Amino acid sequence: MKLSSLALLGLPFLYLTSALPKITRTGKYLYDESGSRFYIKGVAYQPQGEAAASSEANAANGGFPEPSSFHDPLSSAQNCTRDLPYLKQLGVNSVRVYSVNSSLNHDDCMKTLSDNGIYVLLDVSLPLNGSIDRSSPSWSTNLLNEYISTIDAFRKYDNILGFNIGNEVITQVSNTNAAPYVKAAARDIKAYLKSVGSSALVGYSATDGDADFRNSLAEYFTCGGDDIAVDLYGLNNYEWCGDSSYNASGWAAIVSGMQNIPVATYMSEFGCIFSPPRLWTEVAALFNTPVSDVFSGGMAFSYFPTSDGYGMVTFSGDGNTVTTSDDFNRLSTQYNATSPPNSPAKSSVTAGQLNCPSESASLVASNTLPPTPNEAVCNCINQKALSCLVRPGTANSPTIVGELLNYACQLLGSSTNGTASCDPIGGNGTSGTYGELSYCSPAIKLSYAMSAYYEFNPVQTSCDFSGNATLSPTMPNTAEDASSAASQCLSSEPSGGVFTPSPVASNGASQTSSSASGSRTSSATGSAGSGSSNSGASATISGNAWVGVVGLLGAVLGGAAMVL
Repeated sequence: MKLSSLALLGLPFLYLTSALPKITRTGKYLYDESGSRFYIKGVAYQPQGEAAASSEANAANGGFPEPSSFHDPLSSAQNCTRDLPYLKQLGVNSVRVYSVNSSLNHDDCMKTLSDNGIYVLLDVSLPLNGSIDRSSPSWSTNLLNEYISTIDAFRKYDNILGFNIGNEVITQVSNTNAAPYVKAAARDIKAYLKSVGSSALVGYSATDGDADFRNSLAEYFTCGGDDIAVDLYGLNNYEWCGDSSYNASGWAAIVSGMQNIPVATYMSEFGCIFSPPRLWTEVAALFNTPVSDVFSGGMAFSYFPTSDGYGMVTFSGDGNTVTTSDDFNRLSTQYNATSPPNSPAKSSVTAGQLNCPSESASLVASNTLPPTPNEAVCNCINQKALSCLVRPGTANSPTIVGELLNYACQLLGSSTNGTASCDPIGGNGTSGTYGELSYCSPAIKLSYAMSAYYEFNPVQTSCDFSGNATLSPTMPNTAEDASSAASQCLSSEPSGGVFTPSPVASNGASQTSSSASGSRTSSATGSAGSGSSNSGASATISGNAWVGVVGLLGAVLGGAAMVL
């Protein structure tokens, strides 16, 4: 009847669809708009990309190569339509998608899923150069811009359940120093979503491990209050193998260890293949007490075929025909038999807050988080205070940038008698100390290091770096000019260094919020702060003595003047 009224008013005909119920978190549970508990009953939905070559850093931080490419599963309307009957046959209400291209159109796929009651939990990082690098962690302007671009492309859809800001970034105790960077990303993304009126959850998916490591990491990411804790904490768990049981699988210890986590938890991946066939008997346990008292469902891995045997379907040569496996059929039977308890009632849940864990043998992560990446400060320093700039073609090659940055920092260490270093562009997640430009993009960090070297050797060949750099047309004339320019640039940094990011501009840069203040927290303890694979260029150089950018520029330029 309302359509007729609209027609009488001369308004264009609208295709009206009922939106999926919004899912929110109260305490450690998820609820829909009616107040009923919501359980994630999902499947990983991501075609496998190519694996990158292994490296020494990778071997030291987990031992498995990351993907070097990805295939966006939500950009093909034809494929989503092809897969929909099988997703419905599985009985899922959610899919987890690991990588998308934010520049593509996803309307058709997202509508297909929404019309059929399927939510999307979307990872916002990308392989290789679009995620926090566990071997050289940094929370930087290029990553913030990329994450916001993906969020802006998807937050309009009614079936976005949440955004994952990392997947297994921390894989062992030795790289828990990356945790402050991941948590800073969660803090800033939560602030951004709030500023644009989005209620999407913010999550992190962790690798499993021994109890101390697993529990300490979960406590770290979920402590300190809603401004900095993730909403949704996932555990990638493959311990329930074959016809196992609650106790034999280790799930009893996992549930016990996470029963005091104050946010919603779920199995972000599950489905062991090492004791075939996959019987999926863990599903019955997952959706019943005592597991359902702590966990809110999970994501089975994986719908698409994988090279190591986790897939549940195969495709014909032309990609148009789907063939299901026995794995698929058994999971379908288990998922469709679930009837999880609708308790506790939303009205009876009291939100809690967890005290943050101290550094320990299983957690070498500081509770002081790095600042919000500030694009305006980085660009200002780059344009007004640096002499030697990376060429645009090189800046777009993360591998070359990483190698050059390591080389330039080594040159500084060996040729300046310790007067200059890369400390101002580095960070230390264990000590909780971050250089004043630690959040800049790898390219700007490289320009900083090359400029510092050039000023100690002020001849044109010192700003060449095998053709990868050039002198800036706006280079400062004197040490005083450089120091003054850097001081002016840094003066725009909000007190405390933490602010609400703004949408990404058309040039790909995030704008500093005009309402930035230091009132938000920058410490995982909740107190007021004072202060990827990535290219590998962001924090390979770190140390205990941290020199201010203004002072270092002055020292470098002053030293160069004395040489002249």
